[in-house]
Amino acid sequence: MSPQARRMWAAPIALGVLTASGLLTALVSDGWGDAWSWVGLGVPVAVMAWYALPRRRLART
Repeated sequence: MSPQARRMWAAPIALGVLTASGLLTALVSDGWGDAWSWVGLGVPVAVMAWYALPRRRLART
């Protein structure tokens, strides 16, 4: 895999692994697993919300 492809796919794969671990932990664990499932499922949602927010364009002079 080329370095460009690695750099392009690193974040989506990390978010996918985080989501999968959060889902699995929510299903089979209790106690600390509840906290991890909130983190594992909340971080990808927060990242998606951050990139979904409209951005203010800078005026070019």
